[in-house]
Amino acid sequence: MILALAVAALAAVGPQGVADHGASSGTLEPRPAAGQVSSLQRIIDEAPAGGTVEIPAGTYTGDLEILRPISLVGRGRPLLVGSGVGSVIRVRADDVVIDGFDVDGRNGGDLGRDSSGIHVAARRVTIRDCRVRRSLFGVYLREAHGSRVIRCRIDGIPGKDPGEKGSGIHAWNTEGFRLEQNVIVEARDGIYLQSSSKGYIGGNQVRDVRYGLHYMFSDDNLFEDNVFENGAAGTAIMYSRRIVFRRNRFLHNRGFASVGLLFQGCDDVIAEDNLIADNARGIFLEGSHRNVFRRNVVAESDIAIVLFASCADVRFEGNSFVGNMTPLSLVGKRTDTTFEGNYWSDNDEPDLDGDGRSDRPFRLSSVFDHMRGNLTAADLIAGSFAATALGLAERAFPVLEAVSAEDRSPLVRPPTLPAVPAAREGPSARDARGLGLSVAVLAAGCAVLARGRRVTRVRGARP
Repeated sequence: MILALAVAALAAVGPQGVADHGASSGTLEPRPAAGQVSSLQRIIDEAPAGGTVEIPAGTYTGDLEILRPISLVGRGRPLLVGSGVGSVIRVRADDVVIDGFDVDGRNGGDLGRDSSGIHVAARRVTIRDCRVRRSLFGVYLREAHGSRVIRCRIDGIPGKDPGEKGSGIHAWNTEGFRLEQNVIVEARDGIYLQSSSKGYIGGNQVRDVRYGLHYMFSDDNLFEDNVFENGAAGTAIMYSRRIVFRRNRFLHNRGFASVGLLFQGCDDVIAEDNLIADNARGIFLEGSHRNVFRRNVVAESDIAIVLFASCADVRFEGNSFVGNMTPLSLVGKRTDTTFEGNYWSDNDEPDLDGDGRSDRPFRLSSVFDHMRGNLTAADLIAGSFAATALGLAERAFPVLEAVSAEDRSPLVRPPTLPAVPAAREGPSARDARGLGLSVAVLAAGCAVLARGRRVTRVRGARP
């Protein structure tokens, strides 16, 4: 059943007479108080279960609570302006659809109550084609099993410190969710997953946040074709198992602790065909086991891989490491990590038999890398002739015990990796050349590099 609403009729509906259903269980926000409730509340309360409520274009002030399964559909992008006290839309019924709204949180709410543009504490809820701005949290999924957030745009509160606002999309204790084709800007963390498993996260763009992805205790999730860029600290994935990353882009995460892709206490992870470029640290691994990294491009980072000795049975195979200042920082004296068949742009070992692989293993550390790991000030001369000369001298006359990390059969030419995405795609790219790291461009650039030298920064890396 469709309830087509006219603007004149809505103007006559006020907050008076709205039934008070009382506070929800636990710490959920209660029903909006009389002075905070939207003029749409009575219409929504009167809609039959399973019905569709169409809202015409216009501005509607106040907060909403949805207590029965309905489809709430905006025509002409109606704007819902919250009270500034709590969540603008509070979904408390299963099988609700919210489609086609602009939502304004007015910079208000309570972090302790998870105040959001759209707060969901119900199952199988779909939020589609909505735009949320100036809310502490954009969309919050609380035990919202089977829910979906699709093609939404979330702009956080500009000017607030990260600790004073919430995540763009936050999922807590939720299974079987889908987050697809969303854009998130200026939130605390772009996507935050906690105790939320068996989800699909695909085609999202996250930028200008603290963590692009913040993640813990969440197993069996699949990430495909996402972009996480310009994070103050990059991405952090902790204490989780069986995660798969394919064709994602981790770009321009530059800060004191920034990482393109961080795993701590994560087991049985697969990361393949990803672009990890222009980060302070490309990949960070601590206390993680049975992880596989293959066919990725790791480029333009200060340190390509930070690896702790607490990791076990990790494999790097068929990856392309290009233009990184240091290939590996090993925290500890030994590792059983396997490096085999990767391309390293600073590998100068010969290929006399012409099989495409160096005749000798490529050591993933040098005396200068040892200094970098112990003296922060060494960064000041990292790109200098002195650093290069020190590395060449140490190779000729080793003075340190060999680090137990080497690629046993390194590639002498960058591999063809057609599934790795380019740094920028589509007509909206601010710089189509970007980090021209479609692999064809990488190959062309690497072919002209002086052997043994660090690749200089790819022109136009930062848009």
